[in-house]
Amino acid sequence: MSPSDSQNGLATSFTDLMTSLAVIFILLLCVTHNEAQQEGETTRNSILAELRNELREFMQKGVKIESDPKDPLGLLVLVPEGLLDFELNKAEIPPKGIDFLHPFIPRLANIVCDKRFRDDINSIVVEGHTDSSGPANMDKDQYNWYLSQRRSMAVVAQSLIILNEKQSLTSDGRTVKDYFVKMLSASGRGSAELIKINGIENRELSRRVVFKIRVRSLEQRLVKTIVQ
Repeated sequence: MSPSDSQNGLATSFTDLMTSLAVIFILLLCVTHNEAQQEGETTRNSILAELRNELREFMQKGVKIESDPKDPLGLLVLVPEGLLDFELNKAEIPPKGIDFLHPFIPRLANIVCDKRFRDDINSIVVEGHTDSSGPANMDKDQYNWYLSQRRSMAVVAQSLIILNEKQSLTSDGRTVKDYFVKMLSASGRGSAELIKINGIENRELSRRVVFKIRVRSLEQRLVKTIVQ
């Protein structure tokens, strides 16, 4: 065998070795990702079960708590019709909505800020929505996005006011608000997700807010561990 053949053989063997190592690495990465996703979904289901248990009196009044069909790590808390349905072109929370938030927000905050769950929850987003209408002399998409943002911000602001009045403490002596405010944010979706019944938009139901709770992903868990 010539030196050239020997070198080619070594090069081929080295290439085969690196290819095998790359395949093994990819397989391990896939397994780790799947395990992390399953762990995240397990955590989400635990929080879902606890929310349904602790908020059962609200569920009896129409609150819905369910998995987010668009996000394997997400939960949706849907407010009953007529409570947080905003008037046309308005961002002020209706009186019934404020009456609902006063008992609901402290209970929700106490659950998600409990030491069992608070390190596993990445965010609680108050998501605002509008119907498809808008002023004729303005860009409807831009107008509705801004209006939906104002609606979500109104609910966030009212929630913080309520928690500030309650001042309940966690097991480590901090207030629930301290933890809740780090998770809470507002987001406007405009008219991107209309409520339709039999294919026809229901404008009153479309003018709403939704609470979205999201469990930390693998990447977010790693970042949190490094930061700590």
